[in-house]
Amino acid sequence: MKKSIYIVGLFTLLIMAVIAAFVIWGVPYFFGVSLPEPTQTGFGSETVRARVARVIEEGLIDLGGIEQPYQIMQVEILEGEYQGVLIEVDYGRRQVRPEGMRFGPGDEILITLGLRQDNLLVAYYADAVRWRPLLVLFGVFVAATLLISRWKGLRSLLALAFSLLVIVGYIIPHILAGEDPVRVSIIGSVILLGVTLYLTYGWNLKTHAAVASMVLVLVVTGTLAYLFVVFTRLTGVGTEEALFLFQVPGLQVNLRGLVLGGMIIGALGVLDDLVTTQAAAVFELHATDPTLGLKALFARAMRIGRDHVAATVNTLVLAYAGASLPMLLLFTLARGNYAYLVNLETVAEEIVRTLVGSLGLIAAVPLSTLVAAALALHADHLGWLRDLLGPADGHDHSHGSLSHEEHL
Repeated sequence: MKKSIYIVGLFTLLIMAVIAAFVIWGVPYFFGVSLPEPTQTGFGSETVRARVARVIEEGLIDLGGIEQPYQIMQVEILEGEYQGVLIEVDYGRRQVRPEGMRFGPGDEILITLGLRQDNLLVAYYADAVRWRPLLVLFGVFVAATLLISRWKGLRSLLALAFSLLVIVGYIIPHILAGEDPVRVSIIGSVILLGVTLYLTYGWNLKTHAAVASMVLVLVVTGTLAYLFVVFTRLTGVGTEEALFLFQVPGLQVNLRGLVLGGMIIGALGVLDDLVTTQAAAVFELHATDPTLGLKALFARAMRIGRDHVAATVNTLVLAYAGASLPMLLLFTLARGNYAYLVNLETVAEEIVRTLVGSLGLIAAVPLSTLVAAALALHADHLGWLRDLLGPADGHDHSHGSLSHEEHL
């Protein structure tokens, strides 16, 4: 009884110390960042929603040998300084129009507004409004997650919301404020790990093993990313978005560091799945046969991990290939000039990103297996710390033994 009171008191003091440290040092750092003044070069700064009132004219037009339909629409501006104003928008007479995109009265579009030299307001078609179907898709995703995973699914959705909050509320503002993108990305990744994994899987040995493994794998992945970004002489200006950042007045962003930070955060999501699955496999094997030693437990878990990493590496490559499909089409059109295209920073950056992420996945299997196996076998030797670490994996395994129902 006295031992339990001592442990609870010690744990309470530890939590209070962490909260005090966060109030003293964390709050000014996380919430005291000052962003640069907004510029007129931002995406969407002059773009507003509008509703099609009527189609004034439509037909076919020849644009450099390509015949396509066009529309001239009268739209009502729905927001901003010119809300309620009716204005004409040309769609298809001056730009290539995608097939199957036709608008009618009541449809909402995005338009970009501008003033001519004679102060006449003009509008240009920017894009279709897609937030309603996106909300429907998100609702289906939430419903499916809750239906299949129930309370754990709810915790994973909360973890997803927290991840987006960290990226939008911490990582992006601090990079824009001029901090090192690599350091910001690492701190943000550790925060994501420390909250989302525990929120999703609970306070137990399996989650501790996953978090410790993820930290080690992130160090390996970050080191590999740094070495190969320097080795391949990537500068960070391989994409159109990076060039826009480079040209924003008064904005000092380390673009090479931004590439490294992006690789670390990009690898985090796939590593999360691999490491937690591998840790779960180790604890399940240990619960099934508590007599297994470190060598045998490691060998059995590695057989599971090898299959998983083979499938995951392929998944990672296909994901990058799918996102870069237009680039691959241009690559094919080179007709023999492949060496030149591979050497382009836009292509080389994606190759480095894919291979470094794959190397991180490969390293994650033995590292997470070893950490989880060591913790599963030796947790009971930690003395009073064992009570603070929680159960083995959040189920009804009692320190490595299966219940009677699970044997049946």
